[in-house]
Amino acid sequence: MPRPPRPPQPTPLSTLITLALCAWGPALAQQPPADDAPLLLRGSRLLGAPAQAGAKPALVIGAGKLAAQVDQTAEATDGVELRYGELVLRADKLHYRVVEDLAKAEGQVNISHKGNVFTGPALQLYVSRFEGEFLTPSFFLGSTGGSGKAKVINFVDSEHLTATQGTYTSCPVNEDQEPAWQISTRSMRMDLAANEGQADGAVLRFLGVPILAAPSLSFPLSSARKSGWLPPNIFLDNRSGFEFGVPYYWNIAPQRDATFTPFVMTKRGVGLDSEFRYLEPDHSGRINIDLLPGDRVFGHTRWNLKLNNDGRFGDWRYRLRSERVSDDDYWKDLSRRVESQTPRLLGSDLNVSRRKELFWGTIDTYARVQHWQSLQGSDALSQFDTPYQRSPQLGVRVTTAADEAVLDSFRPWGRKARLEGGLELEYNRFDLPASARAGQARGGQRVHALGHVSTPLGGEAWWLIPRVAFNAAAYDLDRPLTDGRTRLRRVIPTLSVDHGWIFERDTTLFGRDMRQSLEPRLLYVNTPLRDQSTLPNFDSAAKDFNFDSIYTDNQFSGVDRVSDLHAVSVGATSRWVSTARGEEVLRLGAVQRFLFRDQFVTPDGRPVTQRFSDLLLAAAAHLEERWWADGTLEFNPETGRSERSVVRARYAPGPFKTLSLAYRFARDQSEQLELAWQWPIAGRPVTQRSETSCGGAWYSAGRVQYSLRDKRLTDSVAGFEYDAGCWVMRFGLERLSTGRAETNTRLMLQLELVGLSQLGSNALKVLKDNVPGYRRLSSDRSPSSDFLP
Repeated sequence: MPRPPRPPQPTPLSTLITLALCAWGPALAQQPPADDAPLLLRGSRLLGAPAQAGAKPALVIGAGKLAAQVDQTAEATDGVELRYGELVLRADKLHYRVVEDLAKAEGQVNISHKGNVFTGPALQLYVSRFEGEFLTPSFFLGSTGGSGKAKVINFVDSEHLTATQGTYTSCPVNEDQEPAWQISTRSMRMDLAANEGQADGAVLRFLGVPILAAPSLSFPLSSARKSGWLPPNIFLDNRSGFEFGVPYYWNIAPQRDATFTPFVMTKRGVGLDSEFRYLEPDHSGRINIDLLPGDRVFGHTRWNLKLNNDGRFGDWRYRLRSERVSDDDYWKDLSRRVESQTPRLLGSDLNVSRRKELFWGTIDTYARVQHWQSLQGSDALSQFDTPYQRSPQLGVRVTTAADEAVLDSFRPWGRKARLEGGLELEYNRFDLPASARAGQARGGQRVHALGHVSTPLGGEAWWLIPRVAFNAAAYDLDRPLTDGRTRLRRVIPTLSVDHGWIFERDTTLFGRDMRQSLEPRLLYVNTPLRDQSTLPNFDSAAKDFNFDSIYTDNQFSGVDRVSDLHAVSVGATSRWVSTARGEEVLRLGAVQRFLFRDQFVTPDGRPVTQRFSDLLLAAAAHLEERWWADGTLEFNPETGRSERSVVRARYAPGPFKTLSLAYRFARDQSEQLELAWQWPIAGRPVTQRSETSCGGAWYSAGRVQYSLRDKRLTDSVAGFEYDAGCWVMRFGLERLSTGRAETNTRLMLQLELVGLSQLGSNALKVLKDNVPGYRRLSSDRSPSSDFLP
């Protein structure tokens, strides 16, 4: 009697090697690769059909023990590893069914896929489709640096997954205790292709306390933008009380978005802040509208409008910068919403320009309208003169540089000369805004021409620039002068020669190899006296007296005033540069102006008869890696006293350690001390903690300004930071002067959940803006954008 057939048995490894060479090889050669490609065994690795051009990647299984049935199943144990494209699966035990392309893994199962890691006890996965179910896994998202757990994760495909009863945090995983903060959800869906997720029944807990709940919460999985609610803003100051706002971000299109922030102030009422941004191929900008209807303190509606736009129409470019507010006290009451660097003087500036490049130079054509809103207030002693408006400004500017071949016959000192020149023609209509204080001179019209011709000469270590220039202007005034004239004109020529050298030598400084330079410079200026006392002054102002302005031919900016200088400025600068690192270690400089005649057109209107100007001295040193220092001094040789001085020093011995001190003095005006710092005060920094360390580190940061003249604190900010690793708490006070006896004090409170978002007031921005060298504590742990939208 024939024996019954034996049931199929696992094939030993030696037999599989024989089958691989004798049976599977010809079969693979005859069959095209498919999703369920037959398997090929080599040693202890089981391989699918080799990948061909355009084909799916090969499947590779490696293990300590491996057995298989031809075209049916494979069993692997002891350090199993399955690879398929970007998928790497590791487990203690693996059962793979070839026809279904189904892998069942048990034990210590680990999946790595596109930077994301999933770990758990049991997995079923259709490999090529990346579809399956993972029981009680923990996970790590490479795009955000966060991790979490779930009861079940279902892989829909390689780009989509869902998690049931999941959590998320950026805190270190500790099986013995809950993380400092985490988001728990009823269900969570993730679209890795679109870099976005959706969580239902989300609750944010901090130190075990629920602080934020949302029935539905959307969030990005990378720096990509996503519509949704942002974390709330919290502010507290003595003028508006407690303010709470919740922004909503609307991702309208890839090139457009908007943010709407409804808010409530305990003292003033309810309002809305809004921002619209766009980035088109030829146009970009931002529009902000802040509205506070029926301010309960002020008694009227308050608003702020900001326009920031740039673009072009063909060859023409335009630029718009504008800010307007509802009333004169807005900058005091709602200072956080004012962007202007001069909060009491708000500008509206529209500029249109076109540049034409030609073989001989350039032609710039431009038009401009510039208006002002001055917030004068009711205090007459604090009112100020408002700049004149330009309604409009029209001009053309031509610059040219003749080729050296044109001047080939002119060879001073054996070198070819180059001819440079420029001409500016401009019309302005000047007037004053309605907010200008009474008593300011009325406006008028001005046509001016500015021209110059120069012949720069020089080599690698010297330059000589003779220059002839003129300033011509004609005026038509709205109101006649005391002599009845309304039309005036004048032409003022200027001759100048700028000459300098650069000498270098190798030397040492404190035992270090240096390259030292000596850079003497001389500027000769001769401008004849022209009476300008009866002419209007629409746009000229005195330049600050410093190392830059002393080497210019006019002490005034603008067009309406030209100083009658006949003088020479002589100075020198010496630098020591490290030959090893190429950085400047020490710089010393001095410069002084000598007058050949008395000067009558001066910034303060008083003639200058002394021949030597104030002496300017400057120094900067970085002799040691941790120390920086610099200073400038304006010294009056007649009185033997300093007129102005600034001295600054900074000490930064390591990360998150910076201390700076500054002293500023201006005779008969101000004298001020400033101290700024960021410094650890307790605990161990995150980078020095072990995984078992508990607690965090305390830091202090701030800037304090003290007026020695008034004997009081001026604008200052001071706060503390606590860094726990996966979260940072910041709190402090900011004090801003809004008048001679008025201040606005704001409380800052911010909780940063590292890798997620920041809650509260923007204390981080305040510290970065005020503390030189300030560094964000979580700078090496936070992604470029918040986890929440």
